[in-house]
Amino acid sequence: MTFEEARAQFPVLERYAYLNAGTNGPLARTSIEAMAAEQQRMLEHGRGALPYLLGMLEAREELRRRLAAVLGVDPELVALVGSTTEACNIVLAGLDLAPEDEVVTTDVEHFGLLGPVGASGARVRVAAVRDRRPDEAFDAILAEVGPRTRLVAISHVAWTTGNCLPILELKQSLDAPLLVDGAQSAGAIPVDARPFDFYTVSCQKWLCGPEATGALYVADPEALRVAAPTYASQSTYEPDGSFVPRDGAARFDSGWIPTPALAALAAALDAHPKWRYEGAAAAARRCRELLAAHADVVTAPDQATLVSFRAERDAAELSARLHETGVVVRDLPNTGLVRVSCGYWTSDDDLERLVEALA
Repeated sequence: MTFEEARAQFPVLERYAYLNAGTNGPLARTSIEAMAAEQQRMLEHGRGALPYLLGMLEAREELRRRLAAVLGVDPELVALVGSTTEACNIVLAGLDLAPEDEVVTTDVEHFGLLGPVGASGARVRVAAVRDRRPDEAFDAILAEVGPRTRLVAISHVAWTTGNCLPILELKQSLDAPLLVDGAQSAGAIPVDARPFDFYTVSCQKWLCGPEATGALYVADPEALRVAAPTYASQSTYEPDGSFVPRDGAARFDSGWIPTPALAALAAALDAHPKWRYEGAAAAARRCRELLAAHADVVTAPDQATLVSFRAERDAAELSARLHETGVVVRDLPNTGLVRVSCGYWTSDDDLERLVEALA
């Protein structure tokens, strides 16, 4: 697949310099076609017959296998969920934390992780890494870890600064389990989730899937309680509500993902070229180079696919003005930052339109 062919999959790129996959990735034409075909099938044949149910179950398992490949893990260790927020809630609730327990996180986390952490009932220790270089973050996080630490919960790529956090180095130094928020990494950069205890995925971002699709990797499903069971959690159950969990991480599956969404996500995964990671990395490097001449870039060199800069004026106002010129970026509330997302589909023309609009 050539670069031009890759871009041609996304009609939105004909209208905008679309630089906000960190919120929602662009939708491919084939994803919409797959969704429409599945809806038409349901319209004509209904949703209750055995062929529909068997097809839905097979589509789930095929998607589980393909998302496992994105993470480099075994399919039986992947749960299908609706979002990274839901995945984080599954983990935090299943650990049964007490007030005397501690969870270590950082000051660059999204509420999708912080909300479940804060609701866990444990004491929360926050490592200050926002104004530190990526190579300094390790010591800051490790300094908050103590004998009461039951979990370290951090992002692979910070949604604000765009800097990578030292997840592998931390895992090698920790006795406590590590929960990694992969919302800004899975599908954007190469990921090997095997060393970690938990790893979350937002499929609507860098994988360009439909909304309300996600995944959760659980290294040891038997060690995590099913705190919020769905019908998909059980292999058998009793009249009193007791049940035998399904094997593997499937016990943590969301109860239902619409079959059109399953079809659309499968089509999205088919749309990714083999060179997607190299292409996205090259676009991010080019973006940082161009922006450095015009703005205060806070993202360190050679990070992931997010590049954030400090706005000289109100960030929300700047983001809105850029949209009026056909450039779609994201302002980050209460930070003064504007964030640019660079995918394998991002062209030099997209980035030059951004810089010209800023000038």
